[in-house]
Order: sequence, then C-alpha cells, then structure tokens
Amino acid sequence: MTGRERVLALLDGRPTDHLPLMPITMMFAAAQVGAKYGTYAIDHRVMAEAQLRTAETFGFDQVSAITETREAPDCGAAVQYFEDQPYAMDERHAPLANKSNLAQLKMPDPLTATHMRDRLCGLALLKERSRGAKLVEGWVEGPCGAGADLHGINTLMLDFYDDAAFVRDLFEFVVELGIRFARAQVEAGAELIGIGDPAASLVGPAIYREFVWPYEKRLVDGLHAAAARVRLHICGNTRRILEDIGRLGCDMVDVDSAVPLSTAREKMGPGQVLAGNLDPVRDLRDGSPESIQAALSECHRQAGARYVVAAGCEVPRDTPPANIRAMADYASSHKPEE
Repeated sequence: MTGRERVLALLDGRPTDHLPLMPITMMFAAAQVGAKYGTYAIDHRVMAEAQLRTAETFGFDQVSAITETREAPDCGAAVQYFEDQPYAMDERHAPLANKSNLAQLKMPDPLTATHMRDRLCGLALLKERSRGAKLVEGWVEGPCGAGADLHGINTLMLDFYDDAAFVRDLFEFVVELGIRFARAQVEAGAELIGIGDPAASLVGPAIYREFVWPYEKRLVDGLHAAAARVRLHICGNTRRILEDIGRLGCDMVDVDSAVPLSTAREKMGPGQVLAGNLDPVRDLRDGSPESIQAALSECHRQAGARYVVAAGCEVPRDTPPANIRAMADYASSHKPEE
C-alpha cells in the first residue's frame, strides 16, 4: 500500500498492511533541507521541499502544509517574525483589540490573500510531487486559536465572561473563514485538513461546551461538506473535554502526552482514530530507539487498532534521526490489530 492508501484505509475502517505514521513536523522538516524555520513558514517552495524530503527519508505516510497561522496575517494581525523560530502575534496591536473593528473586518479571499495563497501553492506542489504516494494534509486554525490571534489570548479569555456576544460574533467570523480556506485547500490538493485549536485546552469544560464546541463542530461539519477528512489537534491537557471532542465527528484526533491514550479511548469510544502520544521531548527527542519502540508499544496497546503512530505534538527540531526511524520501524512492523 502507498502511504495515502494506508491512512485512508485506517480512517475508513478497512484493513491496512501496517500502522500509519503521521508525525507533525515543521522545524524538524526545515532542518532536513538546511532551511531556516522563518523561511519555511512563509515560502511554500521551501516547505514543500522539506516535507517531501522528510517523508521520503523517514517513511511518513503524509506530507503536511502545517506552518504558523496563515489566516491571522491576512486579516491584518501584527506578526513578529524571527529568522529561525516560530513567529509570534503582537497582542498590543491585535486587529480586534478594539472590538468595534469586527463589524468592519473584511473576509480575506484565500485565493488572493498573501499568506493563505502561499499555502495553497504549497499544497498544489505537494500533490504534484508526491504523485499520490502520500496523503496531502492541509491546515486551518480552530475558533479558539484563530479568535485569540485576532483579539489577543488574554482578552479572549476575559471576554468569555465579560462579553459573550462578542466572542460568538468573533467565532462566527473565524469559522466562516476557516471553512472558505479549507475549501480552497481541498481544491488545491488536500484530502485531509488539520484543525489546530491549542487555546481550547486553556478553558474549563463549561466554557468549552458553551462557546468552543459548537463552533468546532460547525468547522468540522463544514470541512466534511468540502469533501475533506478532518484531523483535530488540541495541545495540552484535554481530559475534561474528551467526551465532547469525541462528539465532534473528527476522522482523527491527536492526543497530547498530558492525556493517557487509555483515557482518550475510554472517553471517545472504540471507533475514534487516535494519534499520539509520545512526549515530544522526554520520549522522542531524549529517548533511545529502544525506549521509543517500547513507549509506542504501550501507546498502541492503550489506543487499540484505531491508532496512528505520532508524537503528542510537533517533533522537536533537534530530535536524532535514529529516533524518528524507530517510530517508522514500529509503524512498519505492526498491524493495527496487534
């Protein structure tokens, strides 16, 4: 089977020859082609070359266009760029620091907006050069993450209490943008769209259910309507919202190292595909091939057959190549049902 066939088979509940391997790599991928991360994050040609090289070298089953947020800069967010580190949002100059600006905020067109269009070009290049051997993955920001990028994460957290109506209006805007961006990514070649909503793990279960879940659900449904498979990635400790996440209908859910896969399986049920959850630093970067294989065996045991080999979050840039190959060796030598 090709990597693309393997992932789609597992998502569909069909037999596969072995477990899929789908780690998130950004800085690690850039390092494989000697690129600075600042360039990788804004130049689709560098991103595509790095993803293709990394997937081929280590036997990944997907190539991914995940980078820093593309939606926020195209909405006028102030961004601090760094040569070889992830860029940062400047909350002091957030577009919606003044909430009245939301009424005048224009919805950018993914086909022409600078940053979103660059991702579309990257996806087209990944599709062309992978020739159907790897699953092509796009990415959008979830409502909590995208809202924080435009309004400021601290002010967003306060407005869950102080201005619920504004939060809902904000989430309406960013979810509509996310669906439009996802549709364009599918047209460019993506078959799976990741939703990154890391800030969602910072709120309690009551706020998640009232504010975040309905908009994540709308986003998931919109992506499915665009003929995309959906991968959800929420960093951090999501124990208290696992049952709610399981009701979103995602094809695949990443589980960070703060949450045991056994707990995720119990809360989300036997049918949910789970990915993870090696600690990216302690287990993967600082481990040995032998310890990584043992840790993955335990992950596999806890998750069961509906399992994708991955770390709990992004692979660190300085992870030894032998440790990544250990992940690949485990995936290629184990069937889902083992």
